[in-house]
Amino acid sequence: MRALVTGSSGFIGGRLAAALARDGHDVVCLVRPTSRTSGLAGLPVRLAVGDLRDPGSLDAALAGREVVFHAAAVLQAVDDGAFDAANAQGTRHLVQACLRAEPAPARLVLVSSIAAGGPNRTDRPGLESDEPRPVSAYGRSKLAAERAVLEASGRLPAVIVRPPNVIGPGSKELERTLGLLRRRIVPAVGDERPRTSLVDVDDLVEALLLAAADPRAVGQTYYVTDGRAYAWPEIIAAAAAELGLGRLRLRVPYGAQMAFAALAESAARLTGRPPALTREIVRSGREYFWVYDGSKIVRELGFQPRYGMQDSVRRMVKAAAAGRGGGRR
Repeated sequence: MRALVTGSSGFIGGRLAAALARDGHDVVCLVRPTSRTSGLAGLPVRLAVGDLRDPGSLDAALAGREVVFHAAAVLQAVDDGAFDAANAQGTRHLVQACLRAEPAPARLVLVSSIAAGGPNRTDRPGLESDEPRPVSAYGRSKLAAERAVLEASGRLPAVIVRPPNVIGPGSKELERTLGLLRRRIVPAVGDERPRTSLVDVDDLVEALLLAAADPRAVGQTYYVTDGRAYAWPEIIAAAAAELGLGRLRLRVPYGAQMAFAALAESAARLTGRPPALTREIVRSGREYFWVYDGSKIVRELGFQPRYGMQDSVRRMVKAAAAGRGGGRR
């Protein structure tokens, strides 16, 4: 496979690029001039400098590519316009560049998000056939990206994959949680009801490879999960157990989290740097259910998740310990 991976300097894209290279595929990674590419060092991949905001910079990277994996996305932004420019307009630019290519890629695999579908109803997990109802600027931008891909589906065969919260080795969000837990600080997120689906990053990579190879995937949208739903305290407890921690002494209540998030948003407006925490993020863990039925990709493409939540957390803790002790590989 001659593949192009966008977002290869990030969590999902980097893991995908490594898997493709390991399996002997010809891989080009689209990177911005400012991208940190240390995670790609030593991999048999070629770096192509370009920017999704600059349509003309994409043509060289796409030359001769059979499959495009579009994993690049902005997860935090100062305002709604930044989400739209990166996730929606950037995807439109990529689609247009694919259509200009001679020959055009045989397939585009879009790494979207559950945020594009929006939270599910409380009486059942969300389905791909449900009407999308995103509740955040990020979700609306990802839904717009999906629609940009679908609008070109007559000329550019495409697959949309919607992962939930992705965990496993390299997850920055989980690394931040581990850092808090080591200081015996635990955020009070959600309640004891299962509120989120999860997927391990390497299981997601396997799903993306299936979506790229199977002809039945063309034109489809898939949720990808490990098959279970989890309560946020359950995830926190699993991480604490893997760290060998006893009683967690300081619980950060919801109100304090909202106040801190408001301060982070104010600082972001002053500095122009995206906040790591927003009130929207805090509310999403308390007010919504993000549980999805991932059986469609199992039935149609034979996807089988290998890792449950505890497995993923264990792998994350082990990888983080190796990184602190001897540097990252």
